[in-house]
This record gives sequence, structure tokens and C-alpha cells, in this order.
Amino acid sequence: MRSFRIAMVQMNPTVGDLDGNVKRIVGWLREARKAKADLAAFPELAVTGYPPEDLLLKPRFVEDNRLALQEVVRECRDIAAVIGYVGQGGVSGHKSLSPMVVPASRHELYNAAAVIVDRRVVATYSKWFLPNYGVFDESRYFHPGRRLPIVTLNGTVLGVNICEDIWLPEGPTRIQAWAGAEVIVNINASPFHVGKSRYREQMLATRARENGVILTYTNTVGGQDELVFDGNSLILDQTGDVIARGKAFEEDLLVADLNIEAVARFRMAHGRRKALAGKFASVIDRVDLVMPTASRKRMPVVPPLATPLDSIEEVYRALTLGVRDYVRKNGFKRVVIGLSGGVDSALTAVIAVDALGPANVLGVFMPSPYTSRESREDVADLVRRLGIALWTIPITGPFRSYLRALAPIFGDRPADTTEENLQARIRGNILMAFSNKFGHLVLTTGNKSEMSVGYATLYGDMAGGFAVIKDVPKTMVYELARLRNRWGERAVIPKRILDRPPTAELKPGQKDEDTLPPYATLDPILKAYVEEDRSLEEIVAMGFDRETVAQVIGMVDRSEYKRRQAPIGIKITHRAFGKDRRMPITNGYRSM
Repeated sequence: MRSFRIAMVQMNPTVGDLDGNVKRIVGWLREARKAKADLAAFPELAVTGYPPEDLLLKPRFVEDNRLALQEVVRECRDIAAVIGYVGQGGVSGHKSLSPMVVPASRHELYNAAAVIVDRRVVATYSKWFLPNYGVFDESRYFHPGRRLPIVTLNGTVLGVNICEDIWLPEGPTRIQAWAGAEVIVNINASPFHVGKSRYREQMLATRARENGVILTYTNTVGGQDELVFDGNSLILDQTGDVIARGKAFEEDLLVADLNIEAVARFRMAHGRRKALAGKFASVIDRVDLVMPTASRKRMPVVPPLATPLDSIEEVYRALTLGVRDYVRKNGFKRVVIGLSGGVDSALTAVIAVDALGPANVLGVFMPSPYTSRESREDVADLVRRLGIALWTIPITGPFRSYLRALAPIFGDRPADTTEENLQARIRGNILMAFSNKFGHLVLTTGNKSEMSVGYATLYGDMAGGFAVIKDVPKTMVYELARLRNRWGERAVIPKRILDRPPTAELKPGQKDEDTLPPYATLDPILKAYVEEDRSLEEIVAMGFDRETVAQVIGMVDRSEYKRRQAPIGIKITHRAFGKDRRMPITNGYRSM
């Protein structure tokens, strides 16, 4: 059997940490070499981390990235590798075979992959299709490539392309397959949202089958600001069957022997490919190489086939990884969380403990005149179960001081949300004082349902550095909490926290549903309006009350100014607030 051994490196780089990323790449290269791989594939922009954003506007950063790639090249002995990096040059698409000799041109950067064979760059590929939607801004920085390297390595014909290029049926994969590629090496930085891994796998199966190629999909893993990359790297054979699957939300090395002869048999059985059209032949760069490793003996390997996670578990894992990496990569060691006795702060604390360990999580309980006995008891029970430290700082005194100071101005005006917000802002001040004094990162606890309709206090419960569940609807908060309670020998979140009606406890007898529709009604309306851009009429046609829909839409539209000032949070839905949804604050248009 003619086979080809690939090692796919699902690594966790840090944006801008060129030295650290090089060390990780070199370390993984050693592991791939130990596995006797013919080729090691690394993620998109592995050298710089993804997305580097406006670091790309710094000429020094681009040059340092080039020097970092040279370090990797020197370490790439007795093995081939595909490494993502920032290419630079005056010729669109890197017609030159080596990035080391491309003329410097600051205004032309490329999202590129270097094909390295035995300490030599033999080809480069520049991404053809630059995503410029949702969280992506690649057209802001990169020029599209227009050439396609086809590398024959030890008799196996390889095509290399990058991320978005594989999503389009008429893209580079089809041209490379027509040009004779038997294996497509696709490298990625594909961020997570619910359901994406399953949709992605279906798309890749289609692409492999329709082109009669083995398709290797190497994805990055880790948290980068609001983005989380899930890994889940894949190898699919020419029939579209998955033959290897990487772990979710963990670094991983996938080693597999690819059956190249099966590709030829498949193509014979399904008819020969059409001859490559002349217009495509003009963009192909062909390289034919033999490495000394071609004749080495090695035992067959059994490729890993990780079990896919269900949607709620993958969200929990994404949140945990997002917290861990944001804290670690930004130099923090501990976090501080305001605990209220409610499910949002409880879930945030549990995620933080799972991400960082109980010794690195500090809870602060700040009871007001309206805090119930149940909340006090539930907070105490939660911290015992989690094993975290707790400070209790009552805010009744500061709150009364504020009221006395403002009494001459407020006069006999009745109490309203002003007094409620004062309590939230006192708590925000206390949490930020902990952050300033001890260097802890404040994790905020607001969910997507609240942030959508503005049911949050600016500079109060919104004060902090990282919003863990900012993109998690309230109904999903409960699903995640119940999921986590099923793990281990006993529940970590007290049952009463899950059973009690949600309340901010900022006035006597307050309940969330005094202000908002029930969350079971609110969340699907928000999904339709915020994530799917449906109109009022379309949402009403889904079976919702017109007055309720109008109320929710109005609250969402009026709250944009709050969301713009909120800390960033982890994206887990198809469309999150922030980069995904960019609405003007000053906006005279109304959709009702």
C-alpha cells in the first residue's frame, strides 16, 4: 500500500508571542519527527497567533514574524511541514517559491502557509478567500493569493490551502484536485460557536467526496479575547468518511497513515477527472521532492477518533477554556467574582474554578438591605462546595451614605431605578477595589438575555474585566448549571439556586419577570431578532405576542450604548454582541 504519514498539530498559540509560538512549534515538530511523520501540519497563522488584528499594521511585527519563521525552518530537519505565517511581498500570491526572497512591500501582506522540506522553504501558499464578515476582518489587512502550489513529496501529490478556501465548492480545493492533488492539507483558525463543529464536518465530507481527495483539516485551539477555537481537527478520506478526529478544546497531535492508493481506486471507479483547464494551469506551481525518510520503516499507527461533544457540553468546555486562556495569556493569576446567590454568579464561579482551580478564585458577597436569608445561605453553601475563599462586605452603610448625600437634591421624588443602580455601582466599586489592590481580574456575571435588553447597570454589575457568560442566554445558563451538577459525585451548585425565581434583590420582593417577559419567551425572541435579524412581523408570525415582541425589540435597540461599554466576553452563539453585531449607538432607524 502506498501511504503517507501526516502529523496534524492542534496547538494553542498566543497572539503576538512570536518567541513562545516558535518554541511550541519546534516542540511539536520534535513530536511529529518521533512519530516518523512525512509531514507536520500546523494551524493558520501559527507563528503570530490568530487573529493578530492591527499588529499587522506594525512593520516591525511583520518583519519579526518573518524572522520567527526562519527559526522554524532551521529546526525542520528530516521532515516536511506546513506552517501558517504572515507573508509579505510585492507580487500578488507569492509567485516566488521562497518567502525569504520576496521583495519587501509593506502594503501587501498575505495570510500564508510555508511548505518546508528539510530546512528549506519549497513553496508558499497565500489564502485566496479572505473572510470579511462576523468576527473576521481579513480584507482589512491581507491581499488575496492567486497561485496554487502542488507539491509531490515522496510520490504523494499534496495541495495546500487555508481555512475559508475549503468552504467554497469552486475554490482552490477543486482546482488542486483537478491538477492531481491526492491529499489536501488545509490549515485553519476556525472559531467556535454552538453547532459549528457538526456543520463543519458535514461540509468537509462533501468537499472530500466531490473532489475525490483525502482532506486533512488542522484547526487551532485556545482562547483569544472573545474568541475560542475548538480544535476538533479532522481527516476525511476520499469517500467523506472521518478517519481521524482531534480532541475538542485541547491541544492534540493527530498522526495517521493516509491510504493514497485508495484515492486512485476511487477516482478510477468514479471516472477520471477532467483535464485541468488552461486558465487554471497558469496559476499552478509544481514542486517534486524526495526526502530521505521515504524508505524508513515504521509500524502502522491507529489514528485518534475523539468522540464529538454534545452542544451543551461543548459550550461549557468553550467557556472554561476561554476563561483559562484569557487569564493566563494576559498575565493574571487570580480572579474575583461578586456572588449574589443567583444562578449567573454561581455558574461563573464554577467555570472559573474549573478553569483556574479553587485557590485562584475569590468570591465577594455584598448584601444590601434587600438581600434575602436564602441568598446568604446559598452563597455560603456554594463556596463550601467549590472550596473557594469568600469575603462578605455589606453595602447597607455605603448605600445609606449615598442616599443621605443625595437627599437634598432628590427631595421627595419617589424611589426608582436610581436607588437600585446605586447598590449595583457600590458593588462594582468594591470589586474593582479588590482588582486594584490585589491584581485580581474581575469576572462579570451578566448573561446574554440581560445584556440584550439592558437589564444591567452600567458601571455596576457590568463593571469588570471579562464577561464569562455574556453570550449565554438565560435558559442556557440553567442548562449549563444542570450539566455541571451531573458531573462528579455531588452537585456543585445548590439546588435552591436553580429552583428560586431569578431576582436582582435591589428592592423588596423584586423578580426579573416584573420587568422582563419570562426567559422561556424572551430568549427565542432575542435569538430571532439579534442573531437572525428577523423583523417584528416575522417574529410575531412565529407565534409570539405582538406587544411582547415590540417591547423586547425596543429594549434591545435602546441598550446599544450599554453594550458598547461592557467588557468583552466569550462568543458561543452564531452571532454575539461586539464584532459580530455592530449597530450604531446614535441611530434614528426603528424596525417597528
